[in-house]
Amino acid sequence: MHSTLLPTETTRTKALVINALFIALTVVATMFINIKLPIMGNGGLIHLGNVPLFIAALIYGKKTGAIAGAFGMGLFDLLSGWALWAPFTFIIVGTMGFLAGLIAEKVPGKRIFVNTLAVVAALIIKIAGYYFAEVILYGNWIQPIGSVPGNVLQVVIAGIIVVPLVGRLNKRARQL
Repeated sequence: MHSTLLPTETTRTKALVINALFIALTVVATMFINIKLPIMGNGGLIHLGNVPLFIAALIYGKKTGAIAGAFGMGLFDLLSGWALWAPFTFIIVGTMGFLAGLIAEKVPGKRIFVNTLAVVAALIIKIAGYYFAEVILYGNWIQPIGSVPGNVLQVVIAGIIVVPLVGRLNKRARQL
């Protein structure tokens, strides 16, 4: 079978499809697999949207991680009544995906430790980013503390799922 596509067009098409897939997976996992925590402040939303985000970042790198996080969770905010949060989410979660992907790409060492470090870095960004976003939105330095446990739980659960899984997925992704 002959293809009229040039190798660079195939590469761009593949990247576009992978990015779109991880945006969609992030939106769906955030939208349909979640629990709202009844605690002070925003309370937090526990969801599994970080799972496809971390898979995208750890396997495909910083660009795909940033795109999946920024657009996937930003789109969730726009579609689900959290539109006020969308600009913050776009920046915070996009940065989480970028940094996790950057660490996965650049840091040498045993993959399980590097991937764990990437998730921990993303956790720090999430906690700090959403804390300051809530300070801006609510004008209060105390109330946002109530959202920290939910944010920690959300990323820790995703890390527990993704870190052991990504080694196997990475082998398969390289075969494609």
